[in-house]
Amino acid sequence: MSPPRCAHPCDECGLRRNPAFLPVTAEEVRTIESFRSGTRVVEAGRPVIEEQRASAYLFTLYSGWAFRYKTLSDGRRQILSFLLPGDFIGLQDEFADGETHGVEAVTGVTLCAFDRDKLWDLFHSHPKLGYDITWLAAREEKMVDDNLVTAGRRNASERVAMLLMHLYRRAERVGMVRDGWAEFPFNQQHIADALGLSLVHTNKTLRRLQHLGLHKLDNGWLRIMEPHALERLGDYFERPMRPTPVI
Repeated sequence: MSPPRCAHPCDECGLRRNPAFLPVTAEEVRTIESFRSGTRVVEAGRPVIEEQRASAYLFTLYSGWAFRYKTLSDGRRQILSFLLPGDFIGLQDEFADGETHGVEAVTGVTLCAFDRDKLWDLFHSHPKLGYDITWLAAREEKMVDDNLVTAGRRNASERVAMLLMHLYRRAERVGMVRDGWAEFPFNQQHIADALGLSLVHTNKTLRRLQHLGLHKLDNGWLRIMEPHALERLGDYFERPMRPTPVI
């Protein structure tokens, strides 16, 4: 993979002007800038991190959609989590003892890249930013926990309802909803791989919920028509999303 290229400075970062993210001091911006190696652009369908190969970089997703996944030896794929702007990517490899996950771009994405070898220096020299990284890792662990509950205990309709609400609310939080429509670049295989359903079952469930008037999917955009009904069906229990750190 080619080394990252330099782009705009961190104090011009559009994410830092988004109320979804916590403000940082000028000193913290300078520290993040010194930690950053540059930016990378990845086309839709291409790997950000290749599965089972260590990456020299950590990333913050700046724009677009991606997902983390693991693949079994027979090719079956499990999507572990979906990634939106502001998400910190690749920290799991720091503690991996064996085969690691992959990250794939769903749309074209732009990422800020950070040298993995500088991570300890960042924790040592600026504990507040180290805590922010730990907080982001714990937040992602919580989302994986929620996905485990979904896959283990919810039925097909509840799984799909939960996923639609979860992704819509996350997209809404970072300003990716326009006139009630959220960008939704996922096909039915993505949904099936995230929820542990067959493709046929996923198709039938999406059609059933849309027939009930709970949501609409149209050319890569999602609209929630009956949010309270969809939340009740999916037992959607996410509390209001508070501002989060962004590295």
